[in-house]
Amino acid sequence: MMKKEDMNIVIVGHVDHGKSTLMGRLLADTDSLPEGKLEQVKETCRRNSKPFEYAFLLDALKDEQSQGITIDTARCFFKTEKRDYIILDAPGHIEFLKNMITGASRAEAALLMIDAKEGVQENSRRHAYMLSMLGINQIAVVINKMDLVDYDEKVYESVKAEYLEFLKQINITPKFVLPVSSFMGENIVKKSDKMPWYDGMCILEVLDNFECEQDKENQPFRMPVQDVYKFTRNGDDRRIVAGTVETGKIRPGQEVIFYPSGKKSHVKNIEVFNADPIEEGKPNMAIGFTMVEQIYITRGELMSIAGELAPKTASRIAANIFWLGKKDFTPGKIYYLKIGSEKVKMELESIKGVINSSNLSSTEEKTAVARHEVAECILRTDKPIAFDTVEDLAGTSRFVIVDNYEIAGGGIITAALEDEEQEIREGTMLRNYKWEISDVSVEERIEHYAQKPNMIVLTGPEGTGKKKLAKILERELMNCGRYVYYMGIGSYLYGVGADTKKASIQDHTEQIRRFGEVANLMLDAGMLLIVTATGLTQSDYKIMKTVVDREFEVVWVGKEITTDISPDIQLADKDYEKNVQTIKNMLKESGSIFKA
Repeated sequence: MMKKEDMNIVIVGHVDHGKSTLMGRLLADTDSLPEGKLEQVKETCRRNSKPFEYAFLLDALKDEQSQGITIDTARCFFKTEKRDYIILDAPGHIEFLKNMITGASRAEAALLMIDAKEGVQENSRRHAYMLSMLGINQIAVVINKMDLVDYDEKVYESVKAEYLEFLKQINITPKFVLPVSSFMGENIVKKSDKMPWYDGMCILEVLDNFECEQDKENQPFRMPVQDVYKFTRNGDDRRIVAGTVETGKIRPGQEVIFYPSGKKSHVKNIEVFNADPIEEGKPNMAIGFTMVEQIYITRGELMSIAGELAPKTASRIAANIFWLGKKDFTPGKIYYLKIGSEKVKMELESIKGVINSSNLSSTEEKTAVARHEVAECILRTDKPIAFDTVEDLAGTSRFVIVDNYEIAGGGIITAALEDEEQEIREGTMLRNYKWEISDVSVEERIEHYAQKPNMIVLTGPEGTGKKKLAKILERELMNCGRYVYYMGIGSYLYGVGADTKKASIQDHTEQIRRFGEVANLMLDAGMLLIVTATGLTQSDYKIMKTVVDREFEVVWVGKEITTDISPDIQLADKDYEKNVQTIKNMLKESGSIFKA
């Protein structure tokens, strides 16, 4: 027997326009509820002298009835003869739009609910705009509560005309528009006889007539790396790269490339939890991989198959964003961008245009993006990220923006833009692709030296004691049994970098790049590397971040930070003993040194 198709549907709309009622009806009328659930909820309502509503089938398990609104994205399951459905009930209340982004981002199609009596509301427009931005183009407009307007065709046609005119302005053409009464069960699972003037499909038929998006199995392979696990118990020496497959298929033996690093390896086995290895990984499967060539990769990389469409990498991106934050989205402030399993610092570089999502008024000259506005922006991240544009693969183009631990916006990437590190990044990716992998693994070096490789960059103005601090720190770490080396900038500049010691900006960039390459080799050998440099800038940091294949720590030595760099810690006085202890504590917290 062939497995039925799966489809994710999101239901969106203004608060109280009937989304939860529709979901409850679908569950009840397709016999998809747990046995006895309908009767249980009806009895609870009877005992509480409360009229039964189908929405309670969803809300009964949550503490939401007191507010009467849905505050999270509910997920429920039902079946037709054609498909197994997962329906996501995205909140309609204005305060919960951010939750809707989470729900809608997983959907292949959407039902946009409009109350026939209330008509098109502000959130009705906003939700449509957000679906458009999320790349969901299979949409049915469901004009609900027709019982409250006596199933009047004129009311239906009026609401339909108004909403279609708005959708046309944002380039949305719904596949279906239909009148229903979720509460009365009209036009839900069978054609209603209360609206003889309507000759279209009921809700179930509409759902079954949506098309499953292009078979994800036939799209380029993508899997954000969630984590890398190393096993040691009972002789198990596997190192497993874990994540959930977004698109594509993968089999043992295939060559894979990780972005943005550009590192390559071949798949040895495909592992699943508590079972034997499998022969093929497919979309939505949470799996792990063992590799033939042991490489060092970290959470946030995007795994792809060599020879397929490669993801893009950049630290400058063009994006369309929908802003939900209480405070304006402004340049000059640090935010976090989350895409896939990656989370990076990000700044708003510029605003190309802003649109009010309710009335579509447009403003080009704006210095900030206000709440509920849609904007075309250029964003800059503090290190390269891997992604696809919405035109290539919508799922891996979507991101959210975090401000003070809260989701403040969401959007899609429309283009990768040139940045100052592009040429260097391309060279680094080629280096990683051609890298001769040692038979000694990263884990073996970590275990042997009882430390994780790390670079401590001491920077600041001249005359702050950076070199002295570096040498004292080196001695202290060596006395503790650490594999450590201090490399002063002079040791590099008059050696490997001798031909770059000129005054031009280009030579300075090349100096930083080569310095990063030397540091990368020493970190690959498992060292704790201490370096000193005067007045590093954020631009210098980004070049080093592009070249050096591991995280590293930046320590500003001095009372005043005189460049635009954002150090991990600042040491404001010359108490060397205290400063050494501070740096050691930082290394312990980062997991670089362990074993007392």
